[in-house]
Amino acid sequence: MGTLFFPATTPDWLRQLQSFGIFAAGYLTRPLGGVAIAYFGDLFGRRRTFMFSLGLMALPTLAIGLLPTYEQIGLPAPVLLLLFRLIQGAAVGGEMPGAWVFVAEHVPDARVGRACGIVGAGACAGLLLGSIVALTVHRCLPPHEVLRYGWRLPFLLGGMLGIATVSQRRKLHETPVFQALQRRTHPTRGTPLKVLARHHRGNVLRLMSLSAVVATTFVVVMLMTPTLLQSHYSLPAAAVFAAHFAAIVALVVGCVAAGILVDGIGPRITLSGGFLLLAAGNYGLHVIAAHHPAWLLALYLLTGFALGTVGAMGAVFIRAFPAPVRCTGVSFSYNLPYAILGGVTPLLASLFSAFTPLGPAHYVAAACALGILVAQSPAINKTSAAPHLALVSHTGPPPRLDAPPPPPRT
Repeated sequence: MGTLFFPATTPDWLRQLQSFGIFAAGYLTRPLGGVAIAYFGDLFGRRRTFMFSLGLMALPTLAIGLLPTYEQIGLPAPVLLLLFRLIQGAAVGGEMPGAWVFVAEHVPDARVGRACGIVGAGACAGLLLGSIVALTVHRCLPPHEVLRYGWRLPFLLGGMLGIATVSQRRKLHETPVFQALQRRTHPTRGTPLKVLARHHRGNVLRLMSLSAVVATTFVVVMLMTPTLLQSHYSLPAAAVFAAHFAAIVALVVGCVAAGILVDGIGPRITLSGGFLLLAAGNYGLHVIAAHHPAWLLALYLLTGFALGTVGAMGAVFIRAFPAPVRCTGVSFSYNLPYAILGGVTPLLASLFSAFTPLGPAHYVAAACALGILVAQSPAINKTSAAPHLALVSHTGPPPRLDAPPPPPRT
């Protein structure tokens, strides 16, 4: 992208830096877009925003695939690329929380974890599909053809798939929870953000901590570890990327398994066990596989499966907030730490690796320790024990929408 969208006279290192800067810019709009989309989800319905977030992702993705290069139009090329990337970031901020809420409010409470785990598995499977498409382009086309037109193919394919999926989402029905909220006559006192600040500050802070753990571990394990294993331990690239591909498959399976477990045994054991296994597996990659490459595949599979603990997050986030402010609460808690740490983590992990090759592993272990600590919170486990339809299935008079959630039933 640096070769295509910046002047040929720009030094290679600067073009690379500018390209990564445009990529990172999408993280800046992630919390803003997520909160804005979620706000309309709480006011006007989950289905509409579920469609809108995907459309907001599909159109700029397709536009990037059609975008003229710097050689063709000059300075407007990188400016437009930055604009489309910012729009993509805003769309991502609304997509995952919106998907969690939409799916969870359609299923029985006993299966919320499983449903959210499948959503997470779908997102990770999309990462796997994107990697396959990019690899296919580079394997089937010579480098000069990739620069001429091949780089456009993944963007065009992704944009068209997104538009096709928007048409499929039009057939979906509004969630029963939001339909019940629409029938209520008591209006919400204050905007969703004000309600969260007034009554749910503790849950927001706890869930932001969990989101920080997810962002840190995912970036290091999935995005940085393949490069670290090659640069620090001289492991062959073919073996590393084969193991990394297998780890993504294990991650998909792990998301579903974690979702099922959080329904069955609760978040405390699921999150604690998953984070502990993740820290151990990641240390194994840097300590054992680095010196005994025969263990690389097995340890990467273990680490990928343990990273699937993120599949349990959806249920914890969903059950932490009452229905009238659920979209906003989930989106704000999830996106803000992800936006900050998604850009900062590569810098910090690289800095730590300058002192010791185990620096990134220590960084992941510290994040996992924070996740285990938060998982012990009684509030996390209490909210997860309460039926997520409690605010709309009561038999008495409707409670105030800005009131704190009712105590769990025993």
